[in-house]
Amino acid sequence: PMRNTFREMVRYKQEVSATAFIADQTPAPENACWTSFLNQDTPVFWGTERIARKLNYPVVYVSVRRTGRGRYRIFAETLFEEPARTPEGEITLTHTRRLEQEIRQQPEIWLWSHRRWKHKRPLVNTQ
Repeated sequence: PMRNTFREMVRYKQEVSATAFIADQTPAPENACWTSFLNQDTPVFWGTERIARKLNYPVVYVSVRRTGRGRYRIFAETLFEEPARTPEGEITLTHTRRLEQEIRQQPEIWLWSHRRWKHKRPLVNTQ
């Protein structure tokens, strides 16, 4: 379960390993980092960034390219070598821009039926 992820990563910190976070879910609006994604106001999770910054684990973006019928190629690109040195929000926003770039390059491989924009940004009380 997701709630145990950080604990497990700390437990195995001395071992060579990798943890993948799939960025296809929508967080609760009140706990989200809000940004523009594909020209829509969109909530994204803070979790990956927070874990990477606390443990100072490199952040690697993995993309998929379709090369033929039923054939795909996987690419890995290091976005941040030392996340602990990055300003808050930079990892999350860089990842979001990179994902947006991937979708614009190959929109046919993105699952468009996913309800990515089911939440609206909460109104801020200015009083």
